[in-house]
Formats: sequence, C-alpha cells, structure tokens
Amino acid sequence: MDLLTGLFTTAFLAGGVLALAALGEVLAERVGVVNLGVEGLMAMGALTAIATVAAVPSPSIGFLAALAVGALFGMVFAFATVILRANQVLCGLALTLMGSGLASTIGRAYSGMPARAVFPGVEVPILSSLPVLGKAFFSQNILVYLIYIILPVGLSILMFRTRHGLNLRAVGENPAAADAAGIPVTLIRFAYVTAGSALAAGAGAYLTLTFVPSWSDGVVAGRGWIAVALVIFAGYRPIPAVLSGLLFGFITALGFVGQARGWPVAPAFLSMLPYLGTVAFIIVPVLAFQRMRRIMAAPAALGLPYYRDVR
Repeated sequence: MDLLTGLFTTAFLAGGVLALAALGEVLAERVGVVNLGVEGLMAMGALTAIATVAAVPSPSIGFLAALAVGALFGMVFAFATVILRANQVLCGLALTLMGSGLASTIGRAYSGMPARAVFPGVEVPILSSLPVLGKAFFSQNILVYLIYIILPVGLSILMFRTRHGLNLRAVGENPAAADAAGIPVTLIRFAYVTAGSALAAGAGAYLTLTFVPSWSDGVVAGRGWIAVALVIFAGYRPIPAVLSGLLFGFITALGFVGQARGWPVAPAFLSMLPYLGTVAFIIVPVLAFQRMRRIMAAPAALGLPYYRDVR
C-alpha cells in the first residue's frame, strides 16, 4: 500500500510539470502557432522562481514572477511570429536556445541552492483519508489541484462550450474565414501565444518550487520537448493533455521507484523511460490505429503565418 501511495504521489508531482507545459502549448497551437521554445521558457521560469524566492521567501510570488517572465518572452516570440510573420520553427528554436542559455548563465549564482520557500500541502477533508489516492492526490499542494482540475476543465469549457472558444479554434483552422467573419485573428493569436508561454514558464517554476525544490543547470532535462509531443498525442485538447502528462509522470515515477528498490535494470535505462515513452506513444498509435490519425490531426493552419491581404 505504501509503495502504491508513493508511486502515485510521485506520478502526480512529476506529471504536473509536463501537464502545465502541455496546456500552454495547447493554447498556442490551437490558434495556429507552433511554439518550440517551451524548453527555454521552462528553464527561465525555473530560474526566475528560485531567484525570486531567494529574495522574497514566498512561493506564490515566485510562481507569479515566472509567469510574468514567460509572458514577456512570449510577447517577443508572438511579435516575431504573429506580427512580423517570421518562421515559427526557427523562432521557437531560437527561444529555446536563448532561454536555456540565459538560465544557464544567470543561474550559476544559484547552482545547487535549495528553494527558500515551497508550496505546502493542502489536505482535502474526507478525500485525503481515502486509501492510496487520498494521500497521493488529495494531500498535494495547491498547484497540483490547479493543474489537474481547475485549468483543464476551465480551458475545455472555454474552447468547446463558448462562442469565444469557437472563434479561437476558427483562427487555428481557417484564419482567412475567421477574419472575414470579423474575428480579430492577430489579436487572438498574440494573446494566446503569450498566455501559453506564461504557462510554460509556470511549469518551470512548478519544477523548482514543488517537484525538485532547487536549481541546477539542465534541471528541465528535455521536459519541454516531451510536453510538445504530448500535445500531439492528446489531439490538441486540454484534458487529454493533462492525462497524458499524468501518464508520463507515472512512467517517471516507475523509474524512480525502480532505482530506489534496486530493480535489476540499468539506472540509465530507467532514466530513459519517459523519453522512450514519448517516441512509443507518438508513433505506435498512429501506425496501429487509423482513427488515431484523425484524433491527433493538427489544426489546419498550424505553423502557417496569416497574411490578411492574401485569401
């Protein structure tokens, strides 16, 4: 029982990093913009959170500071890709290199420094006393509830149950038709790319304020790229993206448990499990199931700049 509780606790914590970053990418890609800068945004968010709580020991302020830095970088990226219509893939790669490089350089002063403040656990009455899942999920910090319940449900309602959500999806599918209907394509793309970047940086803050409460160079460890892949696997939908993040959190937790319990498997292989899982869960379903190709289909205008004078 204790083993299962520990496994699920670690899975929820590890999956939260990927789930929050994936939600940010869902926002960007749903309006037709590919943001490959998630890795760099997460690195800057992780460093910003650590640096902020070192000065002001408040995890909430650290998390908000990371969101602000992510939004700032997101506006720069949105200006380049939405306003100037620069190549989205190249801009995303540049953002990853810039964010990771800045975090590595500035973060030398914080290397190995533990977070001075972290989010405390919040027990949900009655539910926290349930066997296995009670301690694993209903005794977590507030960010876990935000990532697994509030954000995915809220974003799903916004995207699929409101008129604004219909406009948002129209911008990603056919921006010319949306523009002709009076929908502000440029404004919506700019706003949601910025918001998605803020959530990606928030995922980095979650990493260093909750999951690994310290800073070290390379702490993001490729999770940004996994988050981008999860969006494809989830069919560009918020709730499946969060569930996919939890699945990969479980795979990560298995690696930790295996190393802790001395399983006769090479530690390097156990550390590779999340990355191997990424490849498997993207390739295998598409090859095996024709229906999965339709479910995982990207928005029609994804990655394409919109020129208003060309329809």
